[in-house]
Amino acid sequence: MTKLLLSIHVLAAIVAIGPVTVAASMFPAVLRRAQAEPGAAQHVTTLRLLHRISRIYAAVGIVIPVFGVATAKSLGVLGDAWLIVSIVLTAVAAGVLMLLVLPRQESVLADFATPEGDAPRAAETGESASFKAPGPPADAAVPSADAGAAAVAPDRRLSGRLAMYTGMFNLLWATVTVLMIIRPGSTTGA
Repeated sequence: MTKLLLSIHVLAAIVAIGPVTVAASMFPAVLRRAQAEPGAAQHVTTLRLLHRISRIYAAVGIVIPVFGVATAKSLGVLGDAWLIVSIVLTAVAAGVLMLLVLPRQESVLADFATPEGDAPRAAETGESASFKAPGPPADAAVPSADAGAAAVAPDRRLSGRLAMYTGMFNLLWATVTVLMIIRPGSTTGA
């Protein structure tokens, strides 16, 4: 039974985390291209696809810790330090993905959509709407000059922050993977 649990755990990690790391890593680069070509609909379509892959495979990733804990219990290693560190790092990685990466991807995509449909706002206005701070519409009266300046200034750092958060997520998963392979202090570790 342990071999079956371990097999499912490892396969789930490969199948679920691989697509999330690749799609989330590609998102900032495509976002930079969308910034450079604000009217190009193919970039928005690609961003939507990458976000969908990230979101769906993140949900599938729930299987990984479930089968991981079951495997650890059957092996009798639930109290081992390497496993506890791996569980903590897995929780942190999930938090980074769910609280930092996916919401920012959704925010970018929401900024590209118009109330009438899925056409990018940038095509209508001639500027990249996904890089404006949230605020009143451009034709609304702005109460102060400071508030107006914040609403029009493009946020070119967004793709950089997304890349940083995605890098953190990927680094955490790489660390967990190494801990799972090496298992410091275990009798079967290297």
